[in-house]
Parts: sequence; structure tokens; C-alpha cells
Amino acid sequence: MKAAFVTPGAFPVPSAMGGSVERVVEKVVPRLAPELDVVIYSRTGTGLTSRGELNYVPIERFPAVSKEKYFASVCRRLQRFRPNIIQVENRPKWVPRLKRRFPGCRVWLNLHSTTFISGSKLRKKERGRCLRAADRIFVNSDYLKSYILRNVPNTGMKIHVNHLGVEAFRFPGHSTFEGQALRAIGRVERGWVGRKIALFVGRLVPQKGVHHLLAAVPEIVAKHPDALIVIVGSALYGSHRTTRYARSLHRQAKAWRHHVHFQPYVSHNEIPRWFAMADLAVVPSIGNEAFGLVNVEAMAAELPVVATTAGGMKEIVLDGVTGFLVTKERPGIVRGLAERISELFGNEDMRYEMGERGRERVMNRFLWEHTAQRWLQLTRE
Repeated sequence: MKAAFVTPGAFPVPSAMGGSVERVVEKVVPRLAPELDVVIYSRTGTGLTSRGELNYVPIERFPAVSKEKYFASVCRRLQRFRPNIIQVENRPKWVPRLKRRFPGCRVWLNLHSTTFISGSKLRKKERGRCLRAADRIFVNSDYLKSYILRNVPNTGMKIHVNHLGVEAFRFPGHSTFEGQALRAIGRVERGWVGRKIALFVGRLVPQKGVHHLLAAVPEIVAKHPDALIVIVGSALYGSHRTTRYARSLHRQAKAWRHHVHFQPYVSHNEIPRWFAMADLAVVPSIGNEAFGLVNVEAMAAELPVVATTAGGMKEIVLDGVTGFLVTKERPGIVRGLAERISELFGNEDMRYEMGERGRERVMNRFLWEHTAQRWLQLTRE
């Protein structure tokens, strides 16, 4: 069985700069290799050859000077490889085109978000045509499955939910010697010893809801004068460029500069160090988050998570068990964030218990090995 995985061409594989689609391919596909003949198709990147490999999986890379030239280059190599399965990552428009070019192949679509099936990217008629052309559709949450069914009925039989995962060993928690060491060293180096730290990790874009987190700071500080909100991320993957929204966040936090720290873009390889320094993680998203991988990473690091009910995040965080869920609607989101963060800051035992249950939930359900095995099981069927 031959399987080809076609990435969007936005970032190379592997890529320390992002994005999340390429990271999923990087972590899942090598775990399929023992049972399948697999090839990854990706764009070129600095320091990467046109042909390479990732854990013995071949990678074919092409310049992405335009979407059409990238797509054409991929198709030429697919003709040589002659796969049984072509899986398209997050680009539904490519599905019917690949079906026409490779009529003997099964073309599967792996959707990572609602972005490329929304009205701004895909009109209603074209959306139906693209999704119905796919032989199988993978989604990362029940929320995303429901979203598709509302917009494109009669596709339910081909949609399969496959939650994403994490490499748990990369995120040592407070119960491990490595986690304790990273926490102590990081806090000493930054002068944060004795602070209560709530950590946000993600892009600085409106749908991530950081402005609501900052609006909750006055109430949090009133109850916990030693509180520190650490915001890790930039507006764009792999870039320190600022945007109007990012600048507005800095202005919003100016009066609380002793309680808010902005850390520009940090590579994914460095993120575990920031989780180790934190007491809890905050995911205040207000957009249609299909999954929210940062929730799983925080839970792997034994952090309780305060997240909103946006999208598929309530499938990850168990309210009152591994963290707390708050409404994503205004004005309740600000009050909910302030109350739940303050509650966790004031109860160390609760933080530890929720963190341990979160880690246990990750080990039982949200490892990349689980994602790969579910994919293989569906292939066997």
C-alpha cells in the first residue's frame, strides 16, 4: 500500500517555525511507515534539500513561488510514485483536481480547521463539490465534523474524527526531576521566583482572545499581587513582525507592566521550557478552534488549563477535572477567566491534582501514537 501526504506548501516539513498542519504531518506520518510505503510532499525551506527524509520517510520538496506551480510539481511526482492513497492536508480545493488526474487513487482530505471551508475561502456550491469528491474526510474533533455536516449534509459516512496528539516526553511536568529543574532554572534566570504564572502560548491574533485575558488582569492582581501573565507568541509564525492588534495588546497591558510579560515568537522546540515555568495555562480563544493543540501540550506538562468553550476544546479539557472551561462570549469571558485563574492561583493542591489528571488523560488518549493507530485502523477497514 502506497500513501502520499500532500502538505499545503505554506511551510516546509520539518519546520521549527510552524505551522500546525506541517507539525501534524511530521509527527504522524513516520509512525505509519512500518505498515505503509509513504512519501511526504512539501515546500522547500532554508537549509533543506529538495529531497530528504524524516525518520526514514522520504520527503519531496518543491519551490512554492505560487500555489499553482507548487501543485503542478507535486502532481508530476505523484505520477511517478503511483500511490494508492493521496491524502491532502487542509486544501479541499485540490481534492476534485486530484480525483480527475488520478482516477485510480483514493483521495482523502485531512481538515485541520474551518478556515479553508468557510465562506471567505470556499463558496457554498464549491465547498459541497470539493468535500463530496473526497473518498474520506479526516477531522480532528467532533466539533469540526458537526460543522461540516451543517454546511455539507450527506457527508457523514465519509467523515472520521481522529484527535491529535503530543510527544509527552517533551513536556516534563512538576512530578519529574527534569520538570522541577527547568522550572527552577527558568524562574531564577528571569527573576520570577515566587511569582504565580499563568501562561498563554499562541499567535497574537484577535480570535485567540488575548485581549480578554488582559482585561481580566486587574481582578486577578487584586486577589494575587504576585500574579504574572506570560504571553508567548507573535502575530505570525516564525516572525517578530508586529501588527495593529499586537500593538494594541501592548498598549492594553502598559498599566500592568509588572504583571504582564510579552515574549516574542519562540520555536516549538523551546515551548516545553515555558510550560515548565508556569503554574497554569490559559487558552482564551473566541474563534472556531477546531482542536487547540496547545491544550494537549499544557496537559502533558501537568498544567491545569483554563480554556473557553470555543470549538473542539471542550473535547480536550474536562471542566473541573483537568482544568476549567469558561464561556467565550462577552462579558462573561473576562469574568470567567479572572475567577478561574484566581481560584487556581489560590489552591496549589487543586493545580497539582488537575495537572496530574490532565497528564493521565493525555497518556490515555492524546499521543501521536494514538493518532497514527486510529488512521491505520481506518485504512485497514
